[in-house]
Amino acid sequence: MIRSVCCLLLAAAFVLGGGKCLADNNEVGVRVIVIDAGHGGKAFPGATYGGVKEKDINLAVALKLGALIEKELPQIKVVYTRKTDTALGKTLNEDLTARANIANRAGGDFFISIHANAVPGKPSVAGAETIIMGESEKETRYNEDALYNNNKDELIDMSDENTAAMVRAYIQNLQFTYGEYSEMMARIMQSHYAKGGRNARRVNRQLLKVLYATDMPSVLTELGFMTNPKELAYMTSEKGQSQYARILCDAVKEYVGYIDKLSGAASAAQAGGEAVARGTRAAEAVNAAKTVAESAVVPASGEKGAERKAEEPKTVPESGSADAAVPKSAAETEAVSRSGYAIQIMASDKKVDSRDREFGPYRGKVDCYEGAGALKYKYCYGEFPTRAEAQRNLAAVRRSFRDAFVVRYEDGRIVK
Repeated sequence: MIRSVCCLLLAAAFVLGGGKCLADNNEVGVRVIVIDAGHGGKAFPGATYGGVKEKDINLAVALKLGALIEKELPQIKVVYTRKTDTALGKTLNEDLTARANIANRAGGDFFISIHANAVPGKPSVAGAETIIMGESEKETRYNEDALYNNNKDELIDMSDENTAAMVRAYIQNLQFTYGEYSEMMARIMQSHYAKGGRNARRVNRQLLKVLYATDMPSVLTELGFMTNPKELAYMTSEKGQSQYARILCDAVKEYVGYIDKLSGAASAAQAGGEAVARGTRAAEAVNAAKTVAESAVVPASGEKGAERKAEEPKTVPESGSADAAVPKSAAETEAVSRSGYAIQIMASDKKVDSRDREFGPYRGKVDCYEGAGALKYKYCYGEFPTRAEAQRNLAAVRRSFRDAFVVRYEDGRIVK
């Protein structure tokens, strides 16, 4: 296992060395979407309940989703990891690696893996959820325990300390290369599940091998629970599969529209001669790769009001305005001339008043910095002279914002 992880990390080093290229890809919009129907073939049927195999549900929805995207977003090339009931490798590791390789060779701008969930002995558990690459706190949350049990054969083994250290180092780089894009798409998908009448659960992080190996923003979505009789019946029906495809297609369209908006802004900046600003954005995308893995692109789901922000990634809080300038606190104004470490608790594509209720117990106590990624405004608590001191305060902040993490700031910006 250590050897295979080392190989993946060497490949990852090459990928991350091309951070400038990835930043450029984000700026020109979404051109290729890779759709992965999870499992397949006799060897890897996935979960099986009531005589229904997960692989069949996944493939049916994947094909319907691809057809909708091809029809409604004709400018986008759709690539499938499989279009028939087939395995892509002799072993599970080979199969998962093959899926990632297909996506990488296709030059994908986004990767969506479609699955169905299961939690034996709990027929009442229901709902759709979306997973991104990262470590979860499964031991404290039943929902993540269910995800762990269902996906344990597809997870990276973190029992060895050296393997765990290498994987975590990779995640640190991954998160700021395209982590915000992955989480943005995941939250958009969850919002569309809710709009489509499905029970939308939370966005989760897991160390899934297929997401680990893909060189692009990536999500794995669980349509529902096969162990729930009503959801199983819906997932196996023509109506249900078509509805899932429609939900996912609408999510893709919203994400593509948002990325196109960003790329349009980049083009306008270039036409106006702002080449320095464009170069700065690319440099930030690479330099920020050293920041810790658990990046919070919206408030953590444990915080009051977080679900509203998660379901509406582009919504401005009630006390803010999309067009008006947001008043800065004294601490925010002074931040431009300081450097040190802080704890990031939220990020947004619009400015948010530091007194907004979304900040909970840290209302009026946060500073706003600019950084890389689609959500450029980073809201942070505290001013610490060393990373170690910031880390000592991190646990307390995570009681309110589970995904908080330590960053370095300088002259009003998040830096390497």
